[in-house]
Amino acid sequence: MKHDTITVKLDSIDAYNKLYGLKTLHPLVTVINLTEATRIVNHIQVDYGVYALFLKNGVSCSLKYGRQTYDYQEGTVVSFSPGQIIGVENETDELAPDVIGLMFHPDLIYKTALAAKIKNYGFFDYSQREALHLSADERALFIECLDHIKAEIEHPVDKHTAEIVASHIQVLLDYMTRFYERQFITRRKVNSDMLTKFEKALKEYYVAGHGKNGIPTVNHFAETVNLTPGYFGDLVKKETGKTAQEIISLRIIEFAKERLSNSNDDINLIAYDLGFQYPQHFSRMFKRITGVSPSQYRAGQNPPAM
Repeated sequence: MKHDTITVKLDSIDAYNKLYGLKTLHPLVTVINLTEATRIVNHIQVDYGVYALFLKNGVSCSLKYGRQTYDYQEGTVVSFSPGQIIGVENETDELAPDVIGLMFHPDLIYKTALAAKIKNYGFFDYSQREALHLSADERALFIECLDHIKAEIEHPVDKHTAEIVASHIQVLLDYMTRFYERQFITRRKVNSDMLTKFEKALKEYYVAGHGKNGIPTVNHFAETVNLTPGYFGDLVKKETGKTAQEIISLRIIEFAKERLSNSNDDINLIAYDLGFQYPQHFSRMFKRITGVSPSQYRAGQNPPAM
């Protein structure tokens, strides 16, 4: 049965609590426990204006991000940030689902140490198919962090509240970063297969002559392997020690070296075929990576000693 979907603008903590029939203890932050919800929420799109983390403890439910639907399974954490639109689509209505989490408004961390660091937590931009799967010990730490935040929220608000709450949130987000790094390691076989696909797609891009359309982007290859650019970039960095952009640049130079060594093609033509709009940009990248210019490389000159 098809349901009409409404969009809810979630630009405050109170708006979220009213949606589920929960109490608001602090206007800028809340520790979520949906087992206490008094209203059923289903068949909606949520336009987030806040940061949120949700840990699913019970059975699975479905979330939609863009056009794709993801299973939100037990023991997984999903995260959202301002500007994302997430759909909630469950087959059956459920009151008080077993979900806990954290939600905070950007204003909470204004002028705190976390404000300068929040953009470093790339997992807020991951899609839900890239959710974090917690071990039992990790789940215990996640819950412990929520307990510390909740205790501070329940304390009468004073001039120290925002800084203390922000520091507890930062600890939780740092744990999330550690947990994701663990997940990258434990999924090394899957990650290795993804890197192989990346390398193959990069080679095929030039073999098929797509270089004339421009230099391939990280976003292009992330889409090729069905990952978000943020998750793809973090995974490549963890596996190789290099950024995805660095790998793309290195491969471009390898292709360039092959053309310079095995053909008499004009250097400007090689630059255009590799996707450079301006040949001087190609020459600049080539010298930055190899230590010599394209013409010097073709002439057999070695790069300068380091």
